[in-house]
Amino acid sequence: MDNGMSVILFEKMPEGVLRVIEERTWSMNMIAALEHVNYLVVGSQEYETVEGRLNVDEGKLELLLVPMRSE
Repeated sequence: MDNGMSVILFEKMPEGVLRVIEERTWSMNMIAALEHVNYLVVGSQEYETVEGRLNVDEGKLELLLVPMRSE
């Protein structure tokens, strides 16, 4: 059974500070999809994925995102 993995989304603010957007459990299919995507939509806001880090100590995947400008 696929219990998924906890994923934390961090937004890099213009001043360099990191803000937690959300933390939730993703299915392994969603995590595998990261191999093919560069952008995520969360709360109707589009973000570009900058980098990811697997935090083995906490068993969590951490993704660094920057917001896309919406005109």
